[in-house]
Amino acid sequence: MSEQTIPDVRKSVTVAATPDEAFKVFTERPKDWWPATHVLVKKERAGLAFEPGVDGRYYEWDVDGTEIAWGRVLEWEPGRRVAMTWRINPYWQSIPTDEGASEIEVDFEPVDEGHTKVTLAHVKLHQHGEGAINIFKALDGPSPGETLERFAQLF
Repeated sequence: MSEQTIPDVRKSVTVAATPDEAFKVFTERPKDWWPATHVLVKKERAGLAFEPGVDGRYYEWDVDGTEIAWGRVLEWEPGRRVAMTWRINPYWQSIPTDEGASEIEVDFEPVDEGHTKVTLAHVKLHQHGEGAINIFKALDGPSPGETLERFAQLF
């Protein structure tokens, strides 16, 4: 498999919430569902946040106030979709810009009046360059995966 043909990784979960409610939990309460092992700051993480709207950051900060951006918001459609860059290198370390970043797309689709299918996709993984296949292999496990499993537990 060449670096250019690395497939997207899509996982989904259905939650007992409306699309608007699910979107709010995803974007307003990331510390409640974000896996504790997914950390870029060097010291103890103190918080995680999304800055609402296109070009907002999603970032974390440590107990000393040092911030590291996980990426930049590309699409912000409350109750429907949020997409962002994913600023890591093939060694799971932070990169400072979107150059070399892949993207994450999260879609919120109504199933019925009280349930929403949430699909999280890692796309454009080839943009991580040499070693991107290792990221794909790490992400390409059973659905829903740790992140969406933790998210679903909030409902």
